Amino acid sequence: MTAVILSRRAVVFSGLSASGALVIGVPAAVAAANARLQPPLMADGTNPAKEMTAFLVIEPDNTVTVRVPHAEMGQGTSTALAMLVAEELECDWAKVRVEYGSANRNARAGGKLYDSMQTVGSRGVRTSVTMMQQAGASARERLKVAAADRWKIDPADCTVASGKCLHKASNRSLDYGALAASAAAVQLTAEPAIKTPDQYRLVGKWTARLDTPAKLDGSAKFGIDAQVPGMVYAAAWSAPVYGGTLTSVDEAGLAAIRGIIAVVKLKDAVVVVADRYWRAKKGLDALKIAWDAAGHGGVDSAQLNRGYLEALDRPMFTAEKKGDPDAALAAPGAKLVEATYEAPFLSHAPMEPMNCTVALAPDRIDVWISTQAPMAVLQQAAKEVGLKPEQVYVHNAYVGGGFGRRGGGRVEELTQAIAVARQVNRPVKLIWSREQDIRRDPYRPQAAVRFRTALDAAGKPQTLQARIAVGSLLRGGNGPQEVQASEPMATECIQNSFYAFPARDIGVLLKNSHVPVSFWRGVGSSQNGFFMESFMDEVAHAAGQDPYQYRRALLANRPDALGVIDALAKHSDWGQPLPKGRGRGIAIIEAYGSVSGQVVEVTVSKEGKLKVDRVTCVLDPYHVANPNTVEQQMEGAVIMGLTAAQWGEITIKDGAPVETNFHNYRMAKMVETPPRIDVHLAPSGGPRWGGVGEPGLGPFAPALANAVFAACGVRVRRLPFKTADLRWT
Repeated sequence: MTAVILSRRAVVFSGLSASGALVIGVPAAVAAANARLQPPLMADGTNPAKEMTAFLVIEPDNTVTVRVPHAEMGQGTSTALAMLVAEELECDWAKVRVEYGSANRNARAGGKLYDSMQTVGSRGVRTSVTMMQQAGASARERLKVAAADRWKIDPADCTVASGKCLHKASNRSLDYGALAASAAAVQLTAEPAIKTPDQYRLVGKWTARLDTPAKLDGSAKFGIDAQVPGMVYAAAWSAPVYGGTLTSVDEAGLAAIRGIIAVVKLKDAVVVVADRYWRAKKGLDALKIAWDAAGHGGVDSAQLNRGYLEALDRPMFTAEKKGDPDAALAAPGAKLVEATYEAPFLSHAPMEPMNCTVALAPDRIDVWISTQAPMAVLQQAAKEVGLKPEQVYVHNAYVGGGFGRRGGGRVEELTQAIAVARQVNRPVKLIWSREQDIRRDPYRPQAAVRFRTALDAAGKPQTLQARIAVGSLLRGGNGPQEVQASEPMATECIQNSFYAFPARDIGVLLKNSHVPVSFWRGVGSSQNGFFMESFMDEVAHAAGQDPYQYRRALLANRPDALGVIDALAKHSDWGQPLPKGRGRGIAIIEAYGSVSGQVVEVTVSKEGKLKVDRVTCVLDPYHVANPNTVEQQMEGAVIMGLTAAQWGEITIKDGAPVETNFHNYRMAKMVETPPRIDVHLAPSGGPRWGGVGEPGLGPFAPALANAVFAACGVRVRRLPFKTADLRWT
């Protein structure tokens, strides 16, 4: 038989593990390197892995281990990816377990085995579907060939089910585990077929998550749980003003604190090292530190807010211009609608603060970290210590919240941990306090947008003009600057709006302050969804039409969006009367390959107290691997969206962030969360898979704003709602 190249960039190969397991992995060229690989230590210092594999291992006891390339940070990706493999493999789901793929192995394969391994932009499932399906299908066909060879029959006469190869004519069967050794030697002559959605028996079914038991019993290991023999602990405090530098440190206060090992002075931070984390933290608090503000000490939020609004009147880069928008706006008798919206900086604030544990050796570095981007960590660590990428071992862990905070870029906690380990010559576990975490977070960008449109006699919009001033995600961290340019995140949900506007004019000015910004859950849709869908509500009101019906008329060429908005109206009781002080608002966006919509129902008291009574969510991701995890993601997006819309805001005073912890950067409390969140999935099928984690957040803020207007007539055009006066009579 001859090997076949699959449609991935790498060849799926089979091999035999030391335990007699069937290994589905990487090409033979990489397999030789795998034999030299020292499997990474787990957090408890043991080495349970018998063999490093690419996608899956079938053990003699029928256990199937699926190696996933994406982070598990509560979104259920690991379960969904395992389901894709199990669907093709036709194994016993009760025997399936999941482990992370190795970034080190991926580096040795030139990054072509698992691609980037980034779990960002709702990539967790949608970009790995084919890869995981092929791994399962390849193993399935090799097992059938091995069984047929043993029975001396045609492989076409074999079937598979529940982890067994079957020959129905002779009533014979063999467990996968019994066939693993011989199946490992099989080479296929043709690429195995992958199931079509109508053949799925596991994928698409509500399935319990594989990571839940470990998280319930406390055995799950997060990055912050790493334990390495001989390690010391470190606490860091960075310059309060971004771009600032350290000028002096008075260490006199350390004399009364036990266990202090070292004080490490970096260009923009001080790190105290001790034999316990709490002692390191107390030592840090005892220091008297002086900083230089690098000329940014006079910056405050009022100044920044004015700057973004003023930027809307300056020359901009034309991101899109079609039709004749100027003529539409100047048309005789046209009704002009104009509105300006603002959004503040937001912190990611994941429950697990930033942390990193490193162990240095002359020929390798080991890193234990919660990350959405292990390859980015690997590359940065290699550069920091001057080693080759294949000498870096990143030990992935469960991630205690990411939201883009751990998605790549320069990992500051990694840099600090390496610097400390070099100085103390011991393994170091560095933990950021909540205050350090929030203060040093690269935030969601601040933004301001001005829209204009012209309505014809029937109330139909003839153009969309947008002026966008927003922080650049691709240029963030380079200090204050303004650039007449665009990037996809700046115009998301605006330039690619699926509404039928005959003319468009989208202008962008990328405006950054000294405060660095980065990707935040939903990315551009988290702000622009609020801007665009709030404006569409205002346009519908100016046209004197129902917000749902008005949008629907502009979505005639998008059956997927029509399906979502119609389902929203149906499941939310849209159109049913509500008393004054109560209202419903609707919003729908397209982001990360999916169409997502929400209807929010609220009560606003005459004193201006806002209560969210009900949220109805509809999502069309075209296909669904596990409805359980998708529903959870949508529910979580609503809660995160509520927190951000009602209270989320990082303010700047004297150049530094004011908010430091959850007492002044608050989260929604249980009593404040909607008592009813209804999630409805409306997958419309087709060739693509859409995202889930990102698109679920964008519709909430505009739906909330539109519901408030319906309830009390107050338009909220600047987030968060805590700054708005919602009183009415």
